[in-house]
Parts: sequence; structure tokens; C-alpha cells
Amino acid sequence: MTASAIYEGAVVHSRLRPVRHRLRYRMLNLLLDLDEMPGLSDRLRLFGHNRRALFSFHDRDHGDGSAVPLARQIDGWLAGAGLQTGGRILALCMPRVLGMVFNPITVYFCHRADGTLQAMLYEVNNTFGQRHSYLLPVTDQGPDIRQRCDKRFYVSPFMDMDQSYAFRLTRPGETVALGVEARDAGGPLLFAAFSGRRRDLSDAALLRSFLAHPLLALRVLAGIHWEALKLWRKGMRLRPRPAAPADPVSIGQEGSKA
Repeated sequence: MTASAIYEGAVVHSRLRPVRHRLRYRMLNLLLDLDEMPGLSDRLRLFGHNRRALFSFHDRDHGDGSAVPLARQIDGWLAGAGLQTGGRILALCMPRVLGMVFNPITVYFCHRADGTLQAMLYEVNNTFGQRHSYLLPVTDQGPDIRQRCDKRFYVSPFMDMDQSYAFRLTRPGETVALGVEARDAGGPLLFAAFSGRRRDLSDAALLRSFLAHPLLALRVLAGIHWEALKLWRKGMRLRPRPAAPADPVSIGQEGSKA
């Protein structure tokens, strides 16, 4: 069985302050072993790596957006953080569907050569065409991964920059779960989570997923703007947008906490 898989489930967002707002919608993510993708692209008719297909993953949609292979980019960032390179890297993200994609967050599980998890890379996109990642070492090999870091990248136009993130994940298995909490000096502001159940990656499963999520990227982007309009009507106002960090990756020292 390959490490790559489909995870179908739901996303929940809960805003706690200064106004309360909650949403929930069905979601599809793929878990992709970066080393397996060329073989998957050859074997599957409905999945393509750096090529057109019903579902696809293009390296240029991630990392620094260049033509440099994504695994090589991530290895470079790992080396810059004093971590091992050459281990398995798993990406949890939304794929392109009919050539369209928007990933608010892509999560990379970065392993050592011996198979142990050594770091998490959280790649964040905003709707202004900008991208930034947070690389956090993992120091605990328990089933749950808990990490935190300071916010360095503008995402929501209704959120200030003086905040921090707390991440909590389960390792991919029959299920996977990701939770992100945004906090400021007054406490929690927003909580977002995805949870999904594994399905084997096959053409038949991809076709069923397409019928359930035919316009995934458009639905996500439309949902973001629709919810933003509702927040504006509740009295939220836009915060100024600073320039994105000069470095594509912020390297943190905070390991996982069980």
C-alpha cells in the first residue's frame, strides 16, 4: 500500500472574538508522498504530477513557486535548519481539480532517513497571491503533534499581526486531523480544523471524489469571500496589509509538545 491517499471529511472555522462566527463545509485533501508522485502520475489516468489531469499536483503551486523540484526545495530548508535531508516528505493538501487550486494551508510531514518524523512545514497562502511557510522541528514521537509559533504572514484581512499559532495534528493513518488556533494577548481568537478519513488513491476513488467535489477551488475561494462579506456586515473592518516576509520560510525552535 502506498503512503499516498485521499482524505475526505470536513473543515470547521470558529471565530471567537470580537464577533462570533462559525462555518463548516465538506472538504477533500490528498496525502502525497513526494517521492511516489511520478509513479502515481504514470499509473493513474486521473492524477497527474506536473501535467494536466482531472486531479493534479504541480510543484510550482507550492514552495517558492519556481521550477526547482519541491522535494529539493524542502531539503534545502531542512538543511538550513540543521536537520537531516533525503527522508520521506508527505504533503497534505488540496489538489488541482480541472486545473484550479487554492490551498489556504499545505502541511508537510518531513521524516528522517530512518522513518522518524523530524519536522513539520506549514505552508500558508493568502488570497493576495502571497505565500509563506513555518518550519518547526518535532521532538516528540507520540501520536499527536503539538507546536506553536509567532505569526509572521498576513492572511485574513480581519486579523492583526501580533498573534501566534498553535498547531495540533494526528499522524496520517485511517484518519487524519489538523487544528490551528490563532491567539493574541487576550487569548484564543479563531480555531480552524480539518478531519478526514482515508481512502486508497485509485482512479475509481478519484472519480467518486470528483463527483462529490467537482469545483473544489472555486468553492473554497467563493466561500472565503462570502464569509468575509458576512464578517464585514457584522462590523469587522480591514487591517492594513504589510509586506510579506523576505524569507520564504520562518524556522522555529518550538518542538512538539504532547
